[in-house]
Amino acid sequence: MIHSIASQPTILIADDEEANREYLSMLLDTQGYRTVAAADGTQALEILRSRHLDLALLDVMMPGQTGYAVCSAAKSDPTTRLIPVVLITGLNRSEDRIKGIEAGADDFLSKPVDRAELLARVRSLLRLKNFTDELESAETVLCSLAISIEAKDPYTVGHCDRLSVLAEGLGRRLGLAPDLLIALRRGGIVHDLGKVAVPEHILRKPGKLTPEERRIMEQRPVVGERICAPLKSFRQVLPIIRHHHEKLDGSGYPDGLKGSAIPLTARILSTVDVYDALTTDRPYRKAFSRDDGLEMMLEEARRGWWDPDLIRELELLLPDFEAARVHTGVPF
Repeated sequence: MIHSIASQPTILIADDEEANREYLSMLLDTQGYRTVAAADGTQALEILRSRHLDLALLDVMMPGQTGYAVCSAAKSDPTTRLIPVVLITGLNRSEDRIKGIEAGADDFLSKPVDRAELLARVRSLLRLKNFTDELESAETVLCSLAISIEAKDPYTVGHCDRLSVLAEGLGRRLGLAPDLLIALRRGGIVHDLGKVAVPEHILRKPGKLTPEERRIMEQRPVVGERICAPLKSFRQVLPIIRHHHEKLDGSGYPDGLKGSAIPLTARILSTVDVYDALTTDRPYRKAFSRDDGLEMMLEEARRGWWDPDLIRELELLLPDFEAARVHTGVPF
């Protein structure tokens, strides 16, 4: 297997025995892979965090930090968790394998390492890493597109970032599962991706929309869902995109859903979306204060539009949100 320099995968080999490092490096180098070595767990973790790597081969028993500890740390870090990790061990008890699985290991190799088995495992995991990289690239393109669409309107700059942070924070207050928190974070960024199909003169029209213009605007969620549908990693995001303009009384769009038929994640995003719209300057009015914005939302909740419980939870979240904004200087 010969790779071009540009696409040559880089593999970390971590083992406290120099002979083992040299043997694995020799096997992989002859197959066209680049290798980088670490003599202990601490050094291995530093390399994982500072270098672009495609795969890590970690000896289980190392000084400093064990292979289990390095694997667990890498899988807990968003910047390294997608790097496949193979634990190499002379321990063959089932509890040792279970410990490795709990640490997040993607595969295991037993000592002494068999050449054919090593290369087969490496090829398989690098294929999976390549698929993951392609998926990340697609997600990045969609998020970049959403930000560029937002940037065309000076009144919505920063809107997606604010919604992403607020929606995830509100979901966390409600005790939602980690996968739904990720969906809310992503949904905040791409929720209005369907704007790409709306003519700019309609998007920026200060006055009342005509019936035809409103029909076009109300297709945004459907278009956005269609754009994101091919990404399996966005499966939990699609209901947020499609339903964040629904209202509890069924007067929203595009499907006229009522009450609990509207997914909770979509109701969360619509809550923070309405709040951000009210407390941001618009061409036709100045921003409302936090208290006035919340009061208007509660009034609309009494009409049957929004979920009053979510508005109250948002009210409790906002002081921390505002404090973080002041502390970090981020203009959310």
